[in-house]
Amino acid sequence: MRLVGARVGGPRHGPRNLRSRAKSDYLFVVPAPIPDVSATRLALVALTTLVASVINAIAGGGTLLTFPALVGLGIPPLVANATSTVALWPGALASMWGYRRELVGARDWARRFAIPSVAGGLVGAWLLLRTPPARFDAIVPWLIFGATALFMIQGPVMRRVQRRAIPHRPTGILLGFQFAVAIYGGYFGAGAGILMLAALGFMGLTNIHRMNGLKNWGGFCMNVVAAGMFAASRLVHWPVALTMAVFALIGGYLGSRLAQRVGQAWVRRGIVAVGLLSGLWLLAR
Repeated sequence: MRLVGARVGGPRHGPRNLRSRAKSDYLFVVPAPIPDVSATRLALVALTTLVASVINAIAGGGTLLTFPALVGLGIPPLVANATSTVALWPGALASMWGYRRELVGARDWARRFAIPSVAGGLVGAWLLLRTPPARFDAIVPWLIFGATALFMIQGPVMRRVQRRAIPHRPTGILLGFQFAVAIYGGYFGAGAGILMLAALGFMGLTNIHRMNGLKNWGGFCMNVVAAGMFAASRLVHWPVALTMAVFALIGGYLGSRLAQRVGQAWVRRGIVAVGLLSGLWLLAR
């Protein structure tokens, strides 16, 4: 991956001085040439995106499928992360539409939830664009392990917190936590939905469908601003992202409609297995 001179302030530099500048001086990066993606492999990634969006609508954790699939195409991890973010946010929108009836009466929650989600998504995306590619390559396996661990403990956590009284509006603590989650979501994102569901459970919400609707709304808000920044940075593999986005829309809506009919235990076990294997594979690369 190579850097271009979109430096924040300061005079222009020649090529030698440009290469000598610290990588953190640059916000916009351009990926190095990426191998051509065959139609067969692109179709497999599209199907993976469909499944990932269904999983996101049901429980969260779909990025644990799409990110390794993109890296498997030969796409650098930093580009794969940005491409996955851009491709999956339409699925969150479609899923939220599928849960729209469950959000009736939760307008105040949704409006207040949006503010920290947008702000945190911007901060997280900005931090990612300041991260040198080599450093991101080094930390991404641990991000995947951490997201997988969050996914594994989600069930026990939710069972313990669903006995609390439900507040009329989100508390300051929840909004502060959502801001932190959105920073993580804008930076990497795998497991952000799990964190939001756990936080909503701590606040006393027990209707999993309303919780999923609010989770998808928060994910849409943080990812749409992050996707905009990534698109402006030229960090997105657009042919792959646009193909994935179409299947994300379909999967997001289907997942929201099928949420009550799917055996979630087997879905969750599959995600955990994929997450652990993906982290090990990325460490061994």
